Amino acid sequence: MTIKEVARLAGVSPAAVSRYLNGGPLSKDKKERVARAIEETGYRPNLMAKTMRTGKVRQVGVIVPRIMSESVNSLMDGIAEELLEKGYMTVLGYTDRSKDRELQYLDIMQSSRVAGIVLMATTLSEIKKVSLESCTLPLVITGQNFEGMPCVYHDDFNAVRELTELMIQKGAKRIVYIGVLEEDKAAGLARHEGCREALRRAGFDADGMPMRIADFEAQSGYQAMTELLEENPDLDGVICATDIIAHGAMKALKERGKRIPEDVMIAGVGDNWADLISTPTLTTVKLHQRRCGAEAARLLLELIGETEGEAEAEAGESAGHKSIKLGYRIIERESL
Repeated sequence: MTIKEVARLAGVSPAAVSRYLNGGPLSKDKKERVARAIEETGYRPNLMAKTMRTGKVRQVGVIVPRIMSESVNSLMDGIAEELLEKGYMTVLGYTDRSKDRELQYLDIMQSSRVAGIVLMATTLSEIKKVSLESCTLPLVITGQNFEGMPCVYHDDFNAVRELTELMIQKGAKRIVYIGVLEEDKAAGLARHEGCREALRRAGFDADGMPMRIADFEAQSGYQAMTELLEENPDLDGVICATDIIAHGAMKALKERGKRIPEDVMIAGVGDNWADLISTPTLTTVKLHQRRCGAEAARLLLELIGETEGEAEAEAGESAGHKSIKLGYRIIERESL
């Protein structure tokens, strides 16, 4: 069975069948006729032939810093679902937060003829900037807003600002912060600055706010909270850059006899599954990771040439420079 035979059965041109298979524009009537013909014949496109014609395999490389992460899982769900609809498979590159490994995957994926790359970015060094700008494949960044590059990212600053304001409204006056390295402009710098801005608006000393830097792990949050408690035994509020850090911090608070939220309020970012089974349940910010993945995949497909630009973007931007900022939602639970 060939495209020409499917076209003859559907009463359309071979070009119309090709547009249908690739998600191109087609009238509703023609779509229905082509769909019926494909269903009746069991036709499947010859992907190997297309690979030989285009020089590209129908695969997209996705580079992520972690695997054991709910946010990464949700992001991958969104990416994979959108790509599968267009007949693309995903190839995963896991960096374990190694900058060198991230650059290696960029090189490997370019040489392996994948159709494009989605990079879940953390930091932007000068050498990475050069590598990204010289990438020979369509490339979309998620989680960060790198100037001049197609990106899908979150409103980390306002998310944590609003979360901190909620804690202040609940009565917290001596708030401490547990963050991550600020070379990560989103999870590190933007979330820290959002917390500081809420303190400034409330008339508190933002510059003097006690803080610690943690890794993206519960044990690191536990250690940071232990140190902050030793230096600030009268603290009554804790904002954490991630939920997993917050869970470690909650353990440290409980071990020292602090009641949550009566003595100390605590909140994080991420809407992790563990938030619902912790005692008390954790107040958090939900970042729309699945939608982030879906938007990134749509944008990449647009860059590859598979779609006609359905992703939202700032006015006047071309696909190669789109910057899509997603919203967030505060989920108030028992820890506030």
